Amino acid sequence: MKVFKDLYQYRELLKTSVKKEVRGRYKNSFFGVLWSFLNPLLQIAVYAIIFPIILKNNIENYVVFLCAGLLPWTFFTAAVSQSSFIFISNTNIVKKVYFPREILPISVVTSSLINFLISVIIVIALSLVYGMGLSWYLVFFPIIVIVQYIFQLGISFIVSAITVYFRDIEHFIGIALQVLFYATPIVYDAATIPGSFQIIMKLNPMAYFITAYRSIFYYHTMPDWGGILLMLALSIVLIVVGYLIFRKLQKGFAEEL
Repeated sequence: MKVFKDLYQYRELLKTSVKKEVRGRYKNSFFGVLWSFLNPLLQIAVYAIIFPIILKNNIENYVVFLCAGLLPWTFFTAAVSQSSFIFISNTNIVKKVYFPREILPISVVTSSLINFLISVIIVIALSLVYGMGLSWYLVFFPIIVIVQYIFQLGISFIVSAITVYFRDIEHFIGIALQVLFYATPIVYDAATIPGSFQIIMKLNPMAYFITAYRSIFYYHTMPDWGGILLMLALSIVLIVVGYLIFRKLQKGFAEEL
């Protein structure tokens, strides 16, 4: 319970840190927070040209299909990649000022969540523009988001702590995310994967999240609760184990940095 007590005591610092992460991401840029829309829109435009036109992808309303998968993926990669160097980029603060170290990875994941929620306006707008409309299944959106947030927070605790000791982890994460991108049904339909490779989908946590988001935004169907509950169980285990690892390693942060 001490961690919750500390976070409550330093809640103003947490708020400030989250604001800093959100604003700092687009600091000194002309469009500022509008990049939360522009970045995913540009990515969607590129994939929407390559796959339907060049590679002859015949998925109906492919832009909405792609958007429902790409936005949560961007949420995931932003949180994980930024967590990997959060302590390194805040070396002076960590070495000179006492505060609960958990605040930094939490602020990274929370700022990524805020950007994700802003960018969701894109998939809602595209659904209306393409005449697909919205369904009542959107009420399950917060549940999926919360589970993904817990999942990513657990990863962020581990990644942010280990990178302090092994700086090369940051580069391995970049490579791993590139590989995982193509192993996740973002630009293609999971149903097109041959049966012999379906095990990849079952072992890929992000595949469950992408499928859930796509169910409520694109297919207008009930999300797979079996998959969501599985991810919830995994996320709880991951955040507990991740925090224990973080708590163990944080004792040497000042010396390593």
